Amino acid sequence: MNQTGVAAPAAINSPGRVLFASLIGTTIEFFDFYIYATAAVLVFPKLFFPSGDPASAILSSLATFAIAFFARPIGSALFGHFGDRIGRKATLVAALLTMGISTVAIGMLPTYAQIGTMAPLLLALCRFGQGLGLGGEWGGAVLLATENAPPGKRAWYGMFPQLGAPLGFICSGGIFLALSETLTDAQFFAFGWRIPFLVSAVLVLMGLYVRLKISETPVFRRALEHHERVSVPMFNVFKLHTKALVLGTLIAVATFVLFYLMTVFALSWGTTALGYPRQQFLMIQLFGILFFAATIPWSAKLADRHGRRRTLMWVSGAIAVFGFVMAPMFQAGLPGVMVTLAIGLALMGLTYGPLGTILSELFPTAVRYTGASLTFNLAGIVGASLAPYIATYLAKTYGLQAVGYYLAIAALVTLAALWLSRETRDDDLATTRGD
Repeated sequence: MNQTGVAAPAAINSPGRVLFASLIGTTIEFFDFYIYATAAVLVFPKLFFPSGDPASAILSSLATFAIAFFARPIGSALFGHFGDRIGRKATLVAALLTMGISTVAIGMLPTYAQIGTMAPLLLALCRFGQGLGLGGEWGGAVLLATENAPPGKRAWYGMFPQLGAPLGFICSGGIFLALSETLTDAQFFAFGWRIPFLVSAVLVLMGLYVRLKISETPVFRRALEHHERVSVPMFNVFKLHTKALVLGTLIAVATFVLFYLMTVFALSWGTTALGYPRQQFLMIQLFGILFFAATIPWSAKLADRHGRRRTLMWVSGAIAVFGFVMAPMFQAGLPGVMVTLAIGLALMGLTYGPLGTILSELFPTAVRYTGASLTFNLAGIVGASLAPYIATYLAKTYGLQAVGYYLAIAALVTLAALWLSRETRDDDLATTRGD
């Protein structure tokens, strides 16, 4: 209330502030997430697990990588509850803090040589904290963007938090590459690997400053005015929006499988079975990530113009085709590896750009934070948590072509889910009730 007794108008977020706040948070979150993924291949097998069997150490390290994907739905339920009950802003701040603290803690952990089996246990605990935070971050960032979007531009606004994925990867890959170039192997494994995790503290403080400057979204404020909140959003999602939850999860499966095959599995297989030096392969991946970043805005434009469902169906079909040609391309020397990663990550951008928008549009405001976050993170369990592990097993047992078939099957599952879903482009976020 102001001095005249009239209620002051709600603060309005400027487009620039909204888009920057949604982008910087997910960039930091994915930076934290990817430095773990890189270290899980390059560092943790040597420092946090017994060194007697290198293959077992790699598989054990990849298993800790998977822990975060099982923590993410818990984060979705926890942060989604408060995001749907008390608001997007406060919940986004809490999620960023959870992720940041867990990441910095990893950079201070003692190794297996220092404390034995406690080392991988503490690593797994911190990885769980990373997953918990990311489970709450992604959905809130997407809602911050889409619930502030003007008519006809929801996919365009919704792609800004999605851009945090390639930007976070470029930052994480870039810092590991710089460390590899400036430090000897002995220095890198002695202390250098810790630097990216500790640097995360500075980025988190920056993200918190930006997030604290934004106001609550107008769609959520309207829901508060109309008393639309529910007591336990997660129960409401499972009871009343089961179809949207299942279809949304399956819609995101191919995205997760594709990305973690092109990043974690490719890095592991490329630096072991194919014998590429670590620095060289990191540079190849950074080259491929540029295609990922470039196609995200393009796909958002297509989704606003032609619809989310139609756009994603075409892309899913292309991913299935790519799965059948991936193996021979990846084994065709350095040019083949570069082309494989460029095509695969370009397809990743095309499927990832509209993903946050379509998942958020499946649910009404009262449970949108919880519903969108759960679908995204359940898809992470199905499509990503064990993808590097499964792909490594398939490649060692049946050959690299089996990994391509695995990707093609995931794409067909997503295509079927999109076929069974509805178009959401013209839905009003303030009134839609989901499926």
